[in-house]
Amino acid sequence: MTDITPAGAFPLGDRSVNRMGYGAMQLAGPGVFGPPKDRGAALAVLREAVSGGVDHIDTSDYYGPHVTNRLIREALHPYPAGLTIVTKVGAVRGDDASWKPALTSADLTRAVHDNLSNLGVEALDVVNLRVMGAVHGPSEGSIEAPFAALAELQRRGLIRHLGLSNVTSAQIAQARGVAKVVCVQNQYNLAHRDDDALVDELAGAGVAYVPFFPLGGFTPLQSGALSEVAAELGASPLQVALAWLLQRAPNILLIPGTASLIHLRENLAAAALELPGEAVVKLNAIGGSEA
Repeated sequence: MTDITPAGAFPLGDRSVNRMGYGAMQLAGPGVFGPPKDRGAALAVLREAVSGGVDHIDTSDYYGPHVTNRLIREALHPYPAGLTIVTKVGAVRGDDASWKPALTSADLTRAVHDNLSNLGVEALDVVNLRVMGAVHGPSEGSIEAPFAALAELQRRGLIRHLGLSNVTSAQIAQARGVAKVVCVQNQYNLAHRDDDALVDELAGAGVAYVPFFPLGGFTPLQSGALSEVAAELGASPLQVALAWLLQRAPNILLIPGTASLIHLRENLAAAALELPGEAVVKLNAIGGSEA
């Protein structure tokens, strides 16, 4: 089995977690809606991820809805010591699989209790406030009220730590004025580098940065450049993209998702892939490529 410890560890709340984690979103049905195509495979992926050293799982009760959390509970409960499960609130799913903002105090309280119930825990390790923002990323606007509502649930002992998802630097600063923020989850990858300065800012503050869509938003030209580097290294494009993220900054925690054992093993193997300097130079240039 692949050793993921070469990627190192970083603090997430009051724990240190391996930087190679797992995202459960793809365990739900198509469009992150409904049950998985293969329930047995979904359970096997979760169990192998944890047996392979993953101690950071990302999920949400609006995946399915309720599907991924119930799978996590079935596969892993009672949870091994040190496993950190990070969930998100701030949205609900419509009957048509749409994503709808749900940011009132009542919405967030209901979501936290749903996560508690479906995961089978008395307190949630980390809860990210997911801000719906613009279609392809965050947009400015106050998040003080919903984040304060989560901070109150934290004071009541239902949440251990708080984080943010799909947010701007100004929104992070606003939230940090309300309560401690232990992680930020935004879109960031080789081609989508808008958060370059934010990654470094959070690294300096000891805050984990958790990028999603490690291959999202690539143009054909950028994908071609990535594939060329991957071929030179004898690795897959996704492995190279994940390895680049790990080498980009020490506070980056990865949560690649898959419903396939083969792809899980491929993803975990990226933790041991060390990119030579010339490869990093070529990969860094991808962020400036245009189709």
